[in-house]
Amino acid sequence: MTTRGSVPDAMPQPPLEAQFSSREQQAFAGSFGMWVFISSELLFFGPLLFGYLYLRTHYPEACALAGRHTDFRLGTANTAILLTSSLAVALAGAAARAGQRRLTVRLLGATVALGLVFLAVKGWEWHAEIGAHLLPGAGFHPGGGAGTQALHGMELFFLLYFALTGVHALHMTAGLVACSLLAWRLRAGAQDGPGADAVELAGLYWHFVDTVWIFLYPLLYLVGRAGA
Repeated sequence: MTTRGSVPDAMPQPPLEAQFSSREQQAFAGSFGMWVFISSELLFFGPLLFGYLYLRTHYPEACALAGRHTDFRLGTANTAILLTSSLAVALAGAAARAGQRRLTVRLLGATVALGLVFLAVKGWEWHAEIGAHLLPGAGFHPGGGAGTQALHGMELFFLLYFALTGVHALHMTAGLVACSLLAWRLRAGAQDGPGADAVELAGLYWHFVDTVWIFLYPLLYLVGRAGA
C-alpha cells in the first residue's frame, strides 16, 4: 500500500517480450547485449591507451615530468568517490533483487550524487590545469625549464590526458543519465517500470566506467611520482 507521492514497496515486473520464452532467457539476452556493448566501448579507449603506451616507451622522462603536474590529491579523491559509487550501485542491484524498491531508488540516487561530485571535481581540475597553461596548443607552457624534446613529450602526455579523461567523463555522463532515469521511473510507481534486471544492467555499465578510471588513475596521476 502506498500514499500519494510515496515510492511503492515492491519492485515492478516488466512484461515478458514476445521474442523470449521465459524471463530467464530475457535476462540473459539483456546481460549478453550489455557485455557486447561494453566490449564495443573499449574501441574508444583502446587507441588512446595504445598511444599512451607508445608515449611512455619513447618519452619516459617527459611523461614523468608531465605526471608531476597532474593533481594527485584530486585524482585520489575522485578515485575514492568512484569506488564508493560502485558500492552504492552494487547495493542498488542487490536491493532490487530483494524487491526493495524504495531502497533501490535511494541507492541509485546516491550513485548519481557521487557521479555528479566526481564530474564537478574533474571540472575544477580541468579549470586549474587550463589556467596553469597545461592545455596542449599554442599556449602550452608547463614551466620548469624543460628542453624542447621534453616539452614535446609533455604536450603529447597532456593531449592524451585530456582525451582520456574527457572520453571517460562522457561515459560517466551516460551512466548518470541511465541511473537517473531508472530512479525516476521507479519512484514514479509504474507497475510496468524497470525491474531488477534493468538496475543490474545499469550497474554493470557503471562498474565498467569505474574500472576504466582505476586504470587511468595510476597512468595519469602516479607516473613520475614513485621516485619523486
